[in-house]
Order: sequence, then C-alpha cells, then structure tokens
Amino acid sequence: MRRFMAFIMGAIMGGLVGATLALLLAPSSGTELRTQMQERVEGLREEILAAAAERRTELEEQLAALRAPQKSGEA
Repeated sequence: MRRFMAFIMGAIMGGLVGATLALLLAPSSGTELRTQMQERVEGLREEILAAAAERRTELEEQLAALRAPQKSGEA
C-alpha cells in the first residue's frame, strides 16, 4: 500500500511540475496565464478532495465491518 501511495504522490507531483512548466512556457499573456493556472489549481483541488472523500468512505466502511459483531460459527 505504501508503494502505491508513493506512486500516486509522485504522479501528482510530476503532474503539477509538468503543468506549471507548460503554463510558464506557453505563449500567452500574464492575465491569461494566471487565469489558466487558477482554473487548473482549482480543478486539481476538487479532484484531490473528491479522491480523499472517496477513500475516507471506503475506510469508514472497512472500519464498520471490522467493528461489527461476528456471528457465532464465523471466523
């Protein structure tokens, strides 16, 4: 699980660096560049929040299953 999370974090960081470089090297005005960067950052923020909420739901379901009393005869 740690390797997977490290991969995901690396992919996110690589994406951020790549997007930043692409925006900085793109031929557009400063105002357009700032607007594009704000939109991309907001989109990324929303994606991260959605992924975190989804993962939290998964973990809460797993926790609830672990806390549920087991019926006799089940192991």
